[in-house]
Amino acid sequence: MKQWEVVIGIETHVQLSTQSKIFSGSSTAFGAEPNVQANAVDIALPGVLPVLNKGAVDCAIRFGLAVEAEVAPKSVFARKNYFYPDLPKGYQISQYELPVVVGGKVNITLGQGDTATEKTINLTRAHLEEDAGKSLHEDFHGKTGIDLNRAGTPLLEIVTEPDMRSSAEAVAYAKALHALVRWIGICDGNMQEGSFRCDANVSVRPLGQKEFGTRREIKNLNSFRFMQQAIDYEVQWQIATIEDGGRIEQATVLFDPDTGETRAMRSKEDAHDYRYFPDPDLLPLIIDRDWVERTRSAMPELPAAKKQRFMADYNLSAYDATTLTSSLEIADYYEAAVAVAGNAAAKPCANWVMVDLAARLNKDGKELADSPVSAAQLGGLVARIADNTISNNIAKKVFEALWNGEGRSADEIIEKQGLKQITDTGAIEALIDGVLAANEAMVAEFRAGKEKAFNALVGQAMKATKGKANPQQVNELLRKKLG
Repeated sequence: MKQWEVVIGIETHVQLSTQSKIFSGSSTAFGAEPNVQANAVDIALPGVLPVLNKGAVDCAIRFGLAVEAEVAPKSVFARKNYFYPDLPKGYQISQYELPVVVGGKVNITLGQGDTATEKTINLTRAHLEEDAGKSLHEDFHGKTGIDLNRAGTPLLEIVTEPDMRSSAEAVAYAKALHALVRWIGICDGNMQEGSFRCDANVSVRPLGQKEFGTRREIKNLNSFRFMQQAIDYEVQWQIATIEDGGRIEQATVLFDPDTGETRAMRSKEDAHDYRYFPDPDLLPLIIDRDWVERTRSAMPELPAAKKQRFMADYNLSAYDATTLTSSLEIADYYEAAVAVAGNAAAKPCANWVMVDLAARLNKDGKELADSPVSAAQLGGLVARIADNTISNNIAKKVFEALWNGEGRSADEIIEKQGLKQITDTGAIEALIDGVLAANEAMVAEFRAGKEKAFNALVGQAMKATKGKANPQQVNELLRKKLG
């Protein structure tokens, strides 16, 4: 049976976080009434001229630096000519032969833990362009409405090489890119609002063949789950078509989440179909080294560098460091917690952020930014575990109290509720003596070789102390008394 290789390249439209559009002063805020954020430039009234938004260029430079690409000293805006009702000018201002960012790479991680592998996805380019408007087909009594609020919104289109070989790799890349553009502050990453939209170019070829198969482009994938489903369906469809004697035609397709299938929308255009030519209304974009270096100096520490530092400074595993640098918000929260708890408690802090805090946020449907427990409060809690003021079990109660706003700090809650751990050896021994006297049958079972009886005795001792005894001390003293 013939084996097939999947080949995937991804084009991503990233909406840049500027307050105004790329060539006009109109607002880019989401959710306004239709056509209230479209001025004379956006709707292409005769005689208007575009003026480039410097903030959009800053975003492009930041991205170029983040992916170790070449920021072109000279790039050119071009007109991409096509007709569509929501494109007022009859062309889109984009970049073609000379883009602002050339090359670059994004590293992805596949799998977890010891079996995780790394792969580099190479980028072809990233170029600036304006968005088109939006056609609205609902609630118009069989007609289509046009909303031009999006027309002229600044986009950075990021294009990969055809380096991905599965839907899992494609999703890992999309997630890594999504995290990166949010990390460096050039995009809010809101996929529901269209701020981050992916197109996947998918083809198949017999395993070992060098030539690429004919690709079909799946447009406007606005969730990672839909991306995986769409690519998997498309791959199976292409393989089945070829094996049944059919031929793949180059096309643009849409994914229908309701059916889980892709369907052809139109034949796929090539670059020459758009009749690109340099825009005569815009001068070449010149970016000197000073501009690049000023931007570099304002960049945050990047995820890869922060991950290595977390491993070196806090002795974290690669998995922990990867998880804690999955977003800038998580990384900053973690470091702020460690600053309070101390470097010696860096690993427990990591566990609390990744497990307890993450679980509670998920349960309550909250984002990290809305967490009722601040980084300083969590760090204070972990510090009290580290210095044996409270046990891990008691810490969970304190965390719950902090979450519910019952105190300003772990120390306040511990004091108010009398939760300090009992560490006095004499006091713990007296309690253990009482437990042994009251549970002679369990003691006999343990001495007969039943280890479960010991665990039951530990449980009784912890119950007698209302969970406030140091568990390690209880274990040690109990074994000592049992001989």
